[in-house]
Amino acid sequence: MKHDNYADSPLFSALIADIKPLRQDTHHFKQPVKAKKQFETKERQIHADSYFSDIYQPLMPVDGPMRWINSNTDKHELKRLRRGDYSPDLLLDLHGMRQAEAKLELAALIQACVKQSIICCSVMHGYGMGILKQQTPMWLAQHPNVKAFHQAPKEWGGDAALLVLIDIGDHPHRR
Repeated sequence: MKHDNYADSPLFSALIADIKPLRQDTHHFKQPVKAKKQFETKERQIHADSYFSDIYQPLMPVDGPMRWINSNTDKHELKRLRRGDYSPDLLLDLHGMRQAEAKLELAALIQACVKQSIICCSVMHGYGMGILKQQTPMWLAQHPNVKAFHQAPKEWGGDAALLVLIDIGDHPHRR
């Protein structure tokens, strides 16, 4: 069976003789998927930048152990922290970190506590009069999820660490 379509073939070829084929461009209209690690790093940076200022100086005690309590928190919580009634479920060691790294890690710790419904954590800044020992309490006092902190008891690092009480919202908590 012969088709009449073949008879029109030279006519079709003449019509498309001047047409150039389209080149396939590699346009992707979806945004590329970012790696999870890159996303988490950026999220930590945003949290650290939005909560922690190096300029702001909250009122801190000049004598005795390092301690601070949010004005909305029951004063007995600070006493419980001092006695060691709370045991930390997460530990953060800031030894050897620079200020920028320490800020990121501190923001990530607080965010992890809120996500995992952990009300107490420990931040180890080390001994001495180093910058992290001075800055860590200043940064913690600025974060809205920090209810209180106190110098840790001996078993959790003594004056080289702080026990931090975290506000996890309306989630039920344990002691």
